[in-house]
Amino acid sequence: MEIENQTWVREFILLGLSSDWCTQVSLFSLFLVTYLMTVLGNCLIVLLIRLDSRLHTPMYFFLTNLSLVDVSYATSIVPQLLAHFLAEHKSIPFQSCAAQLFFSLALGGIEFVLLAVMAYDRYVAVCDPLRYSAIMHGALCARLAITSWVSGSINSLVQTAITFQLPMCTNKFIDHISCELLAVVRLACVDTSSNEAAIMVSSIVLLMTPFCLVLLSYIQIISTILKIQSREGRKKAFHTCASHLTVVSLCYGTTIFTYIQPHSGPSVLQEKLISVFYAIVMPLLNPMIYSLRNKEVKGAWHKLLEKFSGITSKLAT
Repeated sequence: MEIENQTWVREFILLGLSSDWCTQVSLFSLFLVTYLMTVLGNCLIVLLIRLDSRLHTPMYFFLTNLSLVDVSYATSIVPQLLAHFLAEHKSIPFQSCAAQLFFSLALGGIEFVLLAVMAYDRYVAVCDPLRYSAIMHGALCARLAITSWVSGSINSLVQTAITFQLPMCTNKFIDHISCELLAVVRLACVDTSSNEAAIMVSSIVLLMTPFCLVLLSYIQIISTILKIQSREGRKKAFHTCASHLTVVSLCYGTTIFTYIQPHSGPSVLQEKLISVFYAIVMPLLNPMIYSLRNKEVKGAWHKLLEKFSGITSKLAT
């Protein structure tokens, strides 16, 4: 019985961002509004792409997947975070913690791979535009999207299974906003060097490998753009990649800057802030970036609004 008590924890306590009540209420209001805007913005992007036939292209097929990933990732963390802001006992059951870790880790991995896939799509569009339709056909796009979802999910399943087999003893306080991988591993009362090695390997596979593919794609894209003679042609080619490049810079840049450090890993505060950035900020920024920096999306919005205005005018008369 003593061994069982040492290795099994029924629930965890999430310490969150702050213990001050006023701060928690303020953060609750801020994060609730941001989360609702995130869900609305990404759902509108998906709806717009589905309704406008001009957006039925590989680029917007992958953007639909990205929006679904963003909404799902935010939903895997934010509702629990909001509930804990107003709760006195900030507990999460063992099974719920495992589920949260699986979904957040899977969706994060899917997004990194998906961004690399989108970089390849932009590479073909700029570097081989005449064969773009032949190369980026529907079957290939579907396979690339499925590869993104499957690779992220398998990695997360393995990491979650390994992590929750560790004996937690009586330590159940997670100094984080959610059941994040490193935060849960720290609770173990045994040597976790093998887990840390597995985390490092998965980080290389699902973070650095896609990042290198993105980097190679944009090296080729920039090289091709610089060879274009006309200024207007260069501007048009760069505009084709501007939205994706902005998202890639924010997504990969923040993670690499924080976690790939020569002498020390990220502090607990840094880990919390990065989690907030990816759960709250990034899912909100993506639809804004693709809407504000993309002429095709803005044109589709105007067309949809004109149709809506026409329908409401007819109903009013």
